[in-house]
Amino acid sequence: MKNLKLLFILFFISFITVGCFEDLDDNPISTKDLNDFVWKGLNRYYLYKDNVPDLADDRFTASEYETFLNSFTAPEDCFESLMYQRQNIDRFSWITDNYIELQQQLNGTTYNNGMEFGLVRFSSTSYDIFAYVRYVLPNTDAENKGIQRGMIFNAVNGVSLNLDNYRQLLSPNNYTINLATYNDNGTPETEDDFVVPTNTSVNLTKTPYTENPIFIKQVLQVADQNVGYLMYNGFTRDFDSQLNDTFNYFQSQNIQNLVLDLRYNSGGSVNTAILLSSMITGQFTGQTFATQQWNSDIQSQLDPNALIYTFTNNDDGTPLNSLNLGKVYVLTSKSTASASELVINCLNPYIEVIQIGTATTGKYQASITLYDSPDFSGQNINPTHTYAMQPLVLKTLNAVGNTDYIDGLYPNFPAKETYGNLGTLGDPDETLLAIALQHIVDTGKISLQPFSNLELVGDSKDFTLTKNRMYIDGK
Repeated sequence: MKNLKLLFILFFISFITVGCFEDLDDNPISTKDLNDFVWKGLNRYYLYKDNVPDLADDRFTASEYETFLNSFTAPEDCFESLMYQRQNIDRFSWITDNYIELQQQLNGTTYNNGMEFGLVRFSSTSYDIFAYVRYVLPNTDAENKGIQRGMIFNAVNGVSLNLDNYRQLLSPNNYTINLATYNDNGTPETEDDFVVPTNTSVNLTKTPYTENPIFIKQVLQVADQNVGYLMYNGFTRDFDSQLNDTFNYFQSQNIQNLVLDLRYNSGGSVNTAILLSSMITGQFTGQTFATQQWNSDIQSQLDPNALIYTFTNNDDGTPLNSLNLGKVYVLTSKSTASASELVINCLNPYIEVIQIGTATTGKYQASITLYDSPDFSGQNINPTHTYAMQPLVLKTLNAVGNTDYIDGLYPNFPAKETYGNLGTLGDPDETLLAIALQHIVDTGKISLQPFSNLELVGDSKDFTLTKNRMYIDGK
């Protein structure tokens, strides 16, 4: 085993040179060799290696291993055969045949038409679904075409959306949405709600787009208090300096409370999660933020002190603008995942975290990118293919050991968006923000609307490689 320094260099390498690739058709790689890459990478780093018999070091003789590799006709099949409790425990490991696209998305660049949406069905037995527009990114086709938050569509290219076809219909770079209206039937309950198709359609085209995750930053005047509101939609390392600038703005406005809106934030960089948490607080520098737990092989060979993340007061030497708050309001939904959950879980032992919304996704594990190279890093990659893996390699525990929140983190105040009247993000009357502000004004006395039974089944980030990803990086 390499020493600790080299091991962590491996985890943190992210640089890839793509200009020197040979034509992949010149030296095609065999499926057997791809399967060999899959098995060896998972054998070394997979978090649940101890639970998968076929990943044991002594599982195969040489001939048995040869037979095992040849039994799969695609590396994806080999990968899936080695996953642990796919439906319950490991819902998030994956493999891609295009790591170049993966790297672009890690930097915040995707093919995007600018329409961020959620996908909903009326009950757990419903087959048909509809989509609602959550927000629209600036300078995109959706903005140019007049798409706005709150719009509803229930068909694409004239085909009604359902659980089986929505991925195929919404994946292309060009499609037409068929708009609808939401009818609450004149009652506050959702059991009798329905959507009505209209004759209006909008054609949308995706282009490369880099999203700034800082979607809204503002200060609200509430009962003689300055309340900061931040809608933050992704833990993207390339925007950490802008995040720090945002907290400098909050400092300058002398905010007494902060509402952190993570309802659409599916995760990202662990390091950014530490920075954000340290900006919210600031009084816990050097104390344990989270602890890593790897598979037993790696765990036994690492210095325990190297497995601890701590709160910090700087980002690579740049001082953080910290608010030293003892309380934070966090808005969540089922789309809140990974690094977002890490912030909530790891702040909880130190300050009061008041969670408003619905239970989160339930992803407490982190991953790294494994490439087909001698040490699985991004250096000296096999030039004959572009496969890479993103397996779970560790799980996180907060300062008091809380982890394994597989069903998500539950809110203090349950609430859902009203699909027929989403309101304006950042407006004091918007459903989730209004609850937080009411809690601030009335010292905890709040009134909740009837809880919707509509089920969120997906969102626009389903069509990216990085959804629900909590990853380790070394920037």
